Amino acid sequence: MDQGKLTKSTWWSRPQGRERLGPGEPDAPQDPPGSDAATPSEGDFELAAPRGSGEPDGDLRRTSPGSPAEPDGDFELAPPEAVAAEPVTDRPEPPQDTGSSSNDTPPYGVPGPWAPAPPVQHPAATVPPQGGTSTPPPDDLPAPADDTAPLPSAPWQNYDPWAPAPFQQTGAAVPTKDQGSRPTRQALLTGAVLLALVAGGVGGAVGVYLERNRVEGGVVELPQAGRESGERAPGTVAGIAAQALPSVVTLHVRGTGESGTGTGFVLDGLGHILTNNHVVEPAGSDGEISVTFQSGDTAKATVVGRDSGYDLAVVKVKGVRGLRPLPLGNSDNVQVGDPVVAIGAPFDLEGTVTSGIISAKERPITAGGEGGDDRDMSYVDALQTDAPINPGNSGGPLLDSRARVVGINSAIRSAGQGAGSESGQAGSIGLGFAIPVNQAKRVAEELINTGRATHPVIGVTLDMGYTGDGARVGTRGRGGGPAVSEGGPGEKAGLKAGDVITGVDGRPVHSGDELIVRTRAHRPGDLLRLTLERAGREFTVTLTLGSSEGS
Repeated sequence: MDQGKLTKSTWWSRPQGRERLGPGEPDAPQDPPGSDAATPSEGDFELAAPRGSGEPDGDLRRTSPGSPAEPDGDFELAPPEAVAAEPVTDRPEPPQDTGSSSNDTPPYGVPGPWAPAPPVQHPAATVPPQGGTSTPPPDDLPAPADDTAPLPSAPWQNYDPWAPAPFQQTGAAVPTKDQGSRPTRQALLTGAVLLALVAGGVGGAVGVYLERNRVEGGVVELPQAGRESGERAPGTVAGIAAQALPSVVTLHVRGTGESGTGTGFVLDGLGHILTNNHVVEPAGSDGEISVTFQSGDTAKATVVGRDSGYDLAVVKVKGVRGLRPLPLGNSDNVQVGDPVVAIGAPFDLEGTVTSGIISAKERPITAGGEGGDDRDMSYVDALQTDAPINPGNSGGPLLDSRARVVGINSAIRSAGQGAGSESGQAGSIGLGFAIPVNQAKRVAEELINTGRATHPVIGVTLDMGYTGDGARVGTRGRGGGPAVSEGGPGEKAGLKAGDVITGVDGRPVHSGDELIVRTRAHRPGDLLRLTLERAGREFTVTLTLGSSEGS
């Protein structure tokens, strides 16, 4: 039985509140007739409080001693003081059946009307309290057989319904909510967490140490990442290089008096390759040009056409299959700050990839003319980049973020030098220049189709010694002729000797070289708007560019 045992429902079975059942429902407990029904409580079972002094409490006894036996056998609690007042007697043995009628002998185990009801002794009265003696038993009770025999230890021996708090089966007081084991549990939980943290830290450190310094048979084996996919996103430098490298070639040129190395890239599946004029120039008319592809294969090439004014040339290889042309972009779409990638063979280190940004646009530069002949001079309205470009990068592609060609790397600015061809051995200082692909495309098409490129011209001879601001028209032309060509675009627009051109299409011009660069950035037949100064007056004229064959 679980009477008197303190129980607590767990969370998954805790009742949500009990409802009183009606007297007619089958599960409702029926109170015995004449008894005082205890008020049902919501939740766990609790012992009722002691009755008042006016109500009978204490030992179990019949309602009135000596009264006839009642069939329901109802009992009430006698007052506690009745326990000490009444003598304790042994329960009488049940009378033996002598053959009398059932009316003469009471039922077995139930005292008859001739004897008082046997009292039930309070368990605490038989246990002497500590430091005192127990109440001696009455004289008419037989003495125990052995005074030293221990008292029986029944489970409910120490149960006291009138104690301030219920007891557990062992006799220890049940801890209240405030006296429970919460501090102990918290301490144990805290200790367990700390122990787990310490153990995890030590274990992790030991694991890392063992992983980094694994020793098997005296051999140290260092950790290393596994193999990964070689594919890269298209917009990254690695992705751009992967797309463009198969189309980039290295040119080795050998002539009568000199040799050199440069770069080029495939224009079409017919074998045409675009590069710089100064790369193939050492071969002359009887030199040798060898082209090396990314795969390592080599092939002989011949010059299709070249132009020193634009510093561009086209060569062609034969008997080569599987050529992959590089797509051409649009240099007019390039903006300052756009990322770019340069590919070439600096110092004969083929397949070298560098990256940077467009640091400026429409930068007028001149290159060449080392021999003192301005016919070998190139004029470029260039894209400026900080991508490292060195000798050997000449003729290589400058690519945008989609691996499209936006420029042809042609010149660098080196410390202690002016802007010039990178045929020298000076290194990059972050100032590289590329021919815009829009200009290179037109020239390459003309070189492939006709072998020569055309140059847009104004039809005037400039005074290259003029030190003032702007480009001044000379007084005499080449060979002593007039400075303004007869019937040329300049004469038709009204230009005269001595005029100073200060602007082209609204952009200022500061020198004769800059005027040539701005002019060659156009095609023959384009309209050009010039700002002039004459005799202290400024006015604007518009002309249609003419054409001349380059060298």
